[in-house]
Amino acid sequence: MNRPLPFDPIARAAQLWEDRIGPAGTMAAVTGVMRVQQIIQSAVDGALKPHGLTFARYEALVLLTFSRNARLPMRVMGERLQLHPTSVTNIVDRLERDGLVKRVPHPTDRRTTLVEITDEGRALREAATTAVTDIDFGLTGLTERQVEQLTELLTKVRKSAGDFTS
Repeated sequence: MNRPLPFDPIARAAQLWEDRIGPAGTMAAVTGVMRVQQIIQSAVDGALKPHGLTFARYEALVLLTFSRNARLPMRVMGERLQLHPTSVTNIVDRLERDGLVKRVPHPTDRRTTLVEITDEGRALREAATTAVTDIDFGLTGLTERQVEQLTELLTKVRKSAGDFTS
């Protein structure tokens, strides 16, 4: 991480935008969101790295843990994680290589392969969860109510972009 600047570069950019281009509210908000995303990603990556996980691989383990039978079809994993099938395949390949998941045949549909979390995967998911929750997923500096408000606002953006319907 670089040393902190003695000024807020996004606020300065917003003022220059306002002076030279026009209203800067949306630009400043988006630039702030993008910067916060970098901060959060760095913190979460740092917490997961000692466990040999990326956030995508961690999310897959959590999703399997949340499923009723600790296994899901790869297609469903892709839908829930909002990932392209190729990305899901890559994630599962790496998790399987590390012994954290295994592919099993679907009991009634020969065309479907299920991904099932292993005991090793459960243990690693638990340790990794402790690591990311210990750092509040990198989202620091906000009160509990502010986190709720932020979640509400981001949910509105995601819904209007078509992320979900209900």
